[in-house]
Amino acid sequence: MLRLVARRLLQLIPTLLGLSVLLFLWLNRLPGGPASAILGERATEAEVARINRALGLDEPVWVQYGRFIKRIFQLDLGTSTQTGQPVWEEFTLRFPATVELGVAAMAIAIVVGIPLGYFAARRRGSWLDVTAVSGSLIGICIPVFFLALLLKGLFAVELGIFPSYGRLSTGIDATSVTGFAVLDGLLTGELDASWDAIMHLVLPAIALASIPLAVIVRMTRASVLEVLDEDYVRTAESKGLDKRVVRSRHVLRNALLPVITAVGLLTGSLLSGAVLTESVFSFGGIGSFIRTSIDARDYPVLVGFILFIALVYVLINLLVDVAYSLIDPRVRVH
Repeated sequence: MLRLVARRLLQLIPTLLGLSVLLFLWLNRLPGGPASAILGERATEAEVARINRALGLDEPVWVQYGRFIKRIFQLDLGTSTQTGQPVWEEFTLRFPATVELGVAAMAIAIVVGIPLGYFAARRRGSWLDVTAVSGSLIGICIPVFFLALLLKGLFAVELGIFPSYGRLSTGIDATSVTGFAVLDGLLTGELDASWDAIMHLVLPAIALASIPLAVIVRMTRASVLEVLDEDYVRTAESKGLDKRVVRSRHVLRNALLPVITAVGLLTGSLLSGAVLTESVFSFGGIGSFIRTSIDARDYPVLVGFILFIALVYVLINLLVDVAYSLIDPRVRVH
């Protein structure tokens, strides 16, 4: 297992280096250059030349790239032009909110999607199967931001069951320990704050989970149907093995392999969906901050966000490989 993890980590180094080259070239090919992006479109040539000298953009390209890589390893992503604060500090401040929302959304998608897809396959052609397939198709077709607006308008504005914005209500005096609102409430014994944070999570998590849930349902159903037709399943049933053993060890375990891959890719894509979802609910995470950064042309923040997404995908792919090897030991030898 350790050799597998080490091998996968070594294979990821060229990927990250390639991404760093693309990012560097993008920064240096911005319209008017990074200086014009910082100063604005009406900047004079003298002001642009001054910023280029200050940033070292008048030096050879390989020198600039070396400095760029060094800053990344030092977690120096520059300063946000919106807030005037270091980009890394802005990310660490907002990172817990996005992670909390992403974990809640993926938990909903997995807990509901895998059982629903499995039972839909076991009862192929029944009302449950038809409902699951139709519902998953609707979930894929509805844009995340539109579903978020529908949920907010119905359950928050009209019915008043859930809060409509933020992570905590204004009257809640919560102690921040880790930045994760639900976890902080549990650690400090402020259960009212933890429950309030959960209530604020429900609507945005459901909206963000809609597409992953639909994909997981369809993937699980198709994978289970394929495994049910395998010879080893029919052999196990003909030997008189307990149905629960056949379903858990022979059917579900083998059917989960492609589903794990889908879960890994969908987890990374949640970050892009979080941009719109957090904006609708004013959730205060990285997603809403990125939206304002795009409007303000805050390029240091955008570079940091791209690197963050790449790192998340890298780690998720590593976890997927480890999960694969745990479910199917044959993977470890490849």
